[in-house]
Amino acid sequence: MSARLRALPGHWFEILIGTIFWCLLWGGFAPSDVLGGAAAAALVVLLFPLPRVARELTLRPWPLAVLIARFLADMVVSALQVAWYALRPAGAPASSVIAVRLRSRSDLFLTATGMLCTLIPGSVVVEAQRSTGTLFLHAFGAATPEAAEEARRRTLEQEERVLRALARREELEEAGLA
Repeated sequence: MSARLRALPGHWFEILIGTIFWCLLWGGFAPSDVLGGAAAAALVVLLFPLPRVARELTLRPWPLAVLIARFLADMVVSALQVAWYALRPAGAPASSVIAVRLRSRSDLFLTATGMLCTLIPGSVVVEAQRSTGTLFLHAFGAATPEAAEEARRRTLEQEERVLRALARREELEEAGLA
């Protein structure tokens, strides 16, 4: 525990964020709220340490901008498609669950890719297998083999954008993207 106490100043950002949330929950920034929030946040950091992810990340501004822009564009297009499916006179669209094996073995990038895919209307991750790096997605309009392959391709492109924006050079090389 003493090593964790010595490392506490290195977690100042987490403690600051925790203090702000604490004060927002209590509805004020009175000195007692700030001190109580800082104590609660420090206790959480001490009792539930998170792994450091900074070693896994390399932020690249241009690929990050491309990732964000493409994600927003995908959201708009998918939302329009889902709206069309909801309003059209035909029945429910054909859909299926597809398996997509990702290139990266990192839990961080598996999670990030899965979250981005789920946030796009018309697809949702129903399972993620950490051991194989596989996402199982329920996708609208993926009833034919060609449509399922297109959904897989879009998911792998999403993973590639995530990796190019955030992964270290070694991770890119392991994924075959360097």
